[in-house]
This record gives sequence, structure tokens and C-alpha cells, in this order.
Amino acid sequence: MIRINLLGQNRPRAQKQVVPLEATLQFLLLGAAVAVAAVILTIVYFSQKRQLDDTNKRIAALRAEEQSLQQVKQDVDRFESQKSVLQQRIDVIETLQRNRTGAQDLLQMVANTVVRVDALWLTSMERKGNSIEIQGVAGSINAVANFITELKRSGYFDQVEIKTAKENDLIPSVETYGFTMSVNIAPPSSGGAATTQPAAAPQPPQPAAKGRS
Repeated sequence: MIRINLLGQNRPRAQKQVVPLEATLQFLLLGAAVAVAAVILTIVYFSQKRQLDDTNKRIAALRAEEQSLQQVKQDVDRFESQKSVLQQRIDVIETLQRNRTGAQDLLQMVANTVVRVDALWLTSMERKGNSIEIQGVAGSINAVANFITELKRSGYFDQVEIKTAKENDLIPSVETYGFTMSVNIAPPSSGGAATTQPAAAPQPPQPAAKGRS
């Protein structure tokens, strides 16, 4: 479209708008500040992200270590349980060993006492704790009294008590006496092996009437 100026006057030229220098500087400074802030925020972001990643890795490592320690704890608990069972078995074995050794010592001491008495032999012996019930046969009442004396002299026994002593017909035409007695095992002395002074021989029990009662 063509425009024709009929008035013959020159059209006024558009004047250029002048931007103040101060406004330009403010705009530039604002842009620079925004750029610097963006750079700082970016640096802070990546720094925080790196720290967060390190923290997550540390947490994962600690969780793995916790699981490993839980397994170790379970193994320790299992070993402790096995140790307790084995210790109980060892205690039982040691107790049996002590009892076996004690029984051997007891039998040996009784045997050593019996061999020092003539015309006497034992038929049974039963232990109940520290008390022993003894039954036997002797050729005379004096043999029974001598046996009591030897038991006390051994230092291994005390509180010897005769319960019965009577003549029997275990062997026809031979005078024999059956007897029962109880003795206690003497506690060990503080000085080591038990030693006691020889005791005076007790008065022999009076024989019962001939024949079984």
C-alpha cells in the first residue's frame, strides 16, 4: 500500500529513546548477581548431593556390618549354648570319676582293715552318703571287736556303731557270729591324710543265745 503526502510537509522523524547509563549498570549487576547466585547454588547442590551420597553409602555399610555382627552374635550364642552343654557333661563325668575314685579308695581302705583281723569276712557293704552299712561274719566276738578297733585306727572312719552281733549256724559245727554295723567316713583333716590316735578297744558285745533269733 502506497501512501502519498498531499500536504507537502516532511514527516517528523521518530526520536530514539536514550536508556540511562545507571539503569544499564543496574541491569548488568542484577544479571551478574543472578549468575553468581546460580553458580553458588549449583556448587552447594552438588556438594550437598555428594554428602548425601556418602551418608547413604555409610548407612548401607553400617547396615551390612550390623547384619554381620548379628550373625556373629548368633554364632556366639550357639557356641555358648554348646559350651554349657559340654560343661554339664564334663561336670557329670568329673563327678562320676570322683565317685569312682572315692569308691576305690573306700574299698581299698576297708580291705586293708579286714586283712588285719583274723577270722572275719564281710558279706555286704552299702554306702548312703557318708554312712556305710556293713554286714559280715566272724569266728568270734573278739574278731568283731578287733575289726571295730581297726576301723577307728585307720583314720578313714569314725562313729563306728555295732548294731547286731549274734551267733548263727552258717557253718555247721563251727561257731560263727553274724554282725551288722554302721560307720561314717571321716572328713579329711586340714593337715592332709587322715591320722588318728589308736582308740582303746571297746568292750566286746555279749553273744546272743545260740541259734538264729
